[in-house]
Amino acid sequence: MMVIDRIALVLTIIGGINWGLVGIFSFDLVAWLFGGQNTTLSRVIYVLICISALWCISLLFRHRDYESEA
Repeated sequence: MMVIDRIALVLTIIGGINWGLVGIFSFDLVAWLFGGQNTTLSRVIYVLICISALWCISLLFRHRDYESEA
């Protein structure tokens, strides 16, 4: 797995956890950590999570040769 795949996966997991917190507790962790939903840093984090989720779509369609890794 490439480094960019791992970074994208970690950011997507963070985004999923954040959405879970929003859905269950109405608590936006990213906004809380970075000063609100409309701050530049929060918006950058949201965009990075979106890009990483789009990147993770490619993981579904990659052919992985299991025999060469064994």
